[in-house]
Amino acid sequence: MSTPKDILGAVNKKTGKNITENQVKKLASAVTPNTIKNEDELRRLVKQVALMAKVPLTEKTMNDIVSAVKSSGMNMGSLESLMKVMIKK
Repeated sequence: MSTPKDILGAVNKKTGKNITENQVKKLASAVTPNTIKNEDELRRLVKQVALMAKVPLTEKTMNDIVSAVKSSGMNMGSLESLMKVMIKK
């Protein structure tokens, strides 16, 4: 399994952005189980990530991400797989 730094490095390489570990930790510290269960909070989180990464976020992409997160079961293996798929887009 990849480490968080490996995933962050892959995201930075793929997007050409420089997202720091501290930015991710700050954002992640505000995430609760309710964030994932509540669609409004999940959408707010996705928007925050898009802003942090300075990437445009279309309504279709937002809907795709929300659907994928909801169907993933939210275990770390599922999240890692989801991130890898999203990075390849």
